Amino acid sequence: MSEPIRQNWSMNGANLDDLVDLLGRWASGRGPLYLLLTARLRGLIDDGVLPPDEPLPPDRVLARRLAVGRGTVVAAYDLLQQEGRVVRRQGSGTRVAALDLPATRTADGVVANPLLLHILHPPDGVRLLTCAAPDDPPAAMFEAYEEAMARLAGVRDLGYQPAGNPALRAALAGYYTARGVPTTADEIMVTTGAQQAFTLLTGLLVAPGDTVLTESPTYPGALEVFRHAAAVVKPVTAERLRDAIRERPALAYFVPTARNPDGAVMANPDRRRLAALAAEHDVPLIDDEVCAELCFEGETPPPVAMFGQREQVVTVGSLSKLVWGGLRVGWIRAAAPLVSRLARLRAVHDLGGEVLSQLAAAALLRRLDEVRRARVRTLRERHDHLRAELRGQLPSWSFEPARGGQTIWVRLPRGDVDAFSQVALRHGVAVPPGRSFDPLGGHADHMRLHFLFPEDELSRAVNNLALAWASFDGAGRTVSRHTLIV
Repeated sequence: MSEPIRQNWSMNGANLDDLVDLLGRWASGRGPLYLLLTARLRGLIDDGVLPPDEPLPPDRVLARRLAVGRGTVVAAYDLLQQEGRVVRRQGSGTRVAALDLPATRTADGVVANPLLLHILHPPDGVRLLTCAAPDDPPAAMFEAYEEAMARLAGVRDLGYQPAGNPALRAALAGYYTARGVPTTADEIMVTTGAQQAFTLLTGLLVAPGDTVLTESPTYPGALEVFRHAAAVVKPVTAERLRDAIRERPALAYFVPTARNPDGAVMANPDRRRLAALAAEHDVPLIDDEVCAELCFEGETPPPVAMFGQREQVVTVGSLSKLVWGGLRVGWIRAAAPLVSRLARLRAVHDLGGEVLSQLAAAALLRRLDEVRRARVRTLRERHDHLRAELRGQLPSWSFEPARGGQTIWVRLPRGDVDAFSQVALRHGVAVPPGRSFDPLGGHADHMRLHFLFPEDELSRAVNNLALAWASFDGAGRTVSRHTLIV
């Protein structure tokens, strides 16, 4: 890593030249100049080359030195401020943010979200409330693999199928048809989990500088995909939805059912309105249904595709939340021409998913009701247990009960979660800060907590969170009730 540089931006001397040298050929990529400049400055900040609290040159100074319009530098600084990487104040200029950032960058320049860092480098002796995926596969999964092994003996092809195994594509088409959305196998593409689905769709539909609309809060894995594509991610409220879609974004991404992170469920009239707006303005709309089968009450809500033209609405699903995190089988339901284009794109990188898992997934779909009932029953019980523990041990924290999914969205009464998460880590619990779930880096006072652990482990986690909160808040009122549990 390069040594941090010290600047005196009132002069046009060596320090400004140092920054220009570090920026290198920043303008040589694809896309608007302000996004290219943002990406390079982001990398210098995340790598520590531009250290916390260091000043950046004034807009006009840097723009003149880079031979670009002042608006390019202003837009880059503004975007970095939205991400929490710089602080801009009237009279004191622009400085690198002193707080820990919501994302870090690896040596190869790829952004790593804090949630992903715990997957890449899991800390020892820490309860991870960061990654929400089941780690207890049901007996039905093992039985499905036994059935898949028997079927594999009859397979007589190479297994190179970028659009997916035909048996699974047919099973998924039947699944959606049964839910009221007539579907054929050529409207299904199987992926290696939902994350690959988002990556393929973004690679095909989004160019650098394009706008992507999302909710806030929303799933951070999708946000990282959009940012990696150099898209401009804009959060949108229900009240502003019509105006935002009228501006013709490249893509809109919503999680209408059992939303990650808060477990909310969108009402059917709102689904109908969402589909109608996408059709009216010809905007591709991703309906993320990864947690759709995990609703706590009633039938699984209908996909947005039931209310709109299939040319605009794209549905993404997965078995990783319903069955097991390690079952890397997801899918895309879309118009057949789009599926064909996606398959061609995937073939450039990947000749198809692992066949045995796809055959097992087809067997699991036939037992979907059985698997869903068992998983939802367990999740509902653990959700209620976590709620009771939080209300008993941390009554000042606020949250709404989830209507489905695996997580709740918790708000601290004071302070920000970026700082609290460091204290919690010292007490043996890792929690994801709310800024990871916000396109603009907001919701700093929120965190997402999952309820996938067994009840006794959830109790231990909340006990240690209560100790961490007493230490962080300085109140000390709850310390005598708790002992750190490892």
